Amino acid sequence: MGKREALQPGVVISVVGPTASGKTEVAIALAQKLHTEIVNADARQIYRGMSIGTAQPTAEERHAIPHHFVDFLSTNELYSAGAFEKAAVPQLTNLCSTYGSAVLAGGSGMYVKATLQGLDELPSDADLREELNAKVQDGGLPSLVAQLQKLDAKHAANMDTSNPQRVVRALEVCITSGQPFSSFHTGKAKTRPWHVVSIGLQPDREELRKRIAKRAHAMIKAGWLEETRALLPHRDTNALNTLGYKELFQHLDGSMGIEGAMELVITRTYQFAKRQMTWFQKDPNTMWFAYEANNREQKLSEAVEHAITKFGHLQGKPLLQ
Repeated sequence: MGKREALQPGVVISVVGPTASGKTEVAIALAQKLHTEIVNADARQIYRGMSIGTAQPTAEERHAIPHHFVDFLSTNELYSAGAFEKAAVPQLTNLCSTYGSAVLAGGSGMYVKATLQGLDELPSDADLREELNAKVQDGGLPSLVAQLQKLDAKHAANMDTSNPQRVVRALEVCITSGQPFSSFHTGKAKTRPWHVVSIGLQPDREELRKRIAKRAHAMIKAGWLEETRALLPHRDTNALNTLGYKELFQHLDGSMGIEGAMELVITRTYQFAKRQMTWFQKDPNTMWFAYEANNREQKLSEAVEHAITKFGHLQGKPLLQ
């Protein structure tokens, strides 16, 4: 990637939307036009050995445009939105300084929020966290969820209580501070040294489900089942407590056929995609591009051109060609 004269303070273009909506495609098109690189905001694509099941950018895509925060952690390692914020913000700042812009793309809402707006500083207790994680390993997640519901019903009602890492972290904060986890959500955005342009991709529901199903079957053909089998020794890690792998583990255990597992994967992924949309649509600053099958390419091109136009306006420059 050749350097260009840096334009300060720089612009971060954020590309959000549900899984299978085309974020990688749009992010690459933007990075190519702006001669910059991509910071990936996906809580599962960070792990090694999960390239197929998490739909990581392909080797060809990553060779064409550098993607940061992809395929770099062991499945045994824990990672959080807070850790991502601390690493991604300097990375974006450096890219803006070098190229004048950077692209942030991904479907993990907390990672995007942490990067663009920041998270509140939360208390921590490593010993307590270890104790809570041990309870999870002993099958105690339901009891921890019940405890969290007593300590912070508001947060428990709005979070994914099937995610052990999030339940443990929320409980750790509640117990350590003596206050509800939700009380730390001040909503005050941190100052960032760059402008932000946010665009969202919004397929209609029928098109989204079709794309999810098509991608899931393509992933199976690409070797997803074999990838899952290789990950069996790590199935109890938080990294693999995720859509797709859980259902394929059930198939490998013999509790359901591959057809049933795939139908479950598609249904649950579609439900997850709807939750993603609910999260991202809370941001009033995101410009949305809705599309159907017959106008998808046109709408994705419009999303790219909108971001390029906003970039040009923010930099006080004419539109890029």
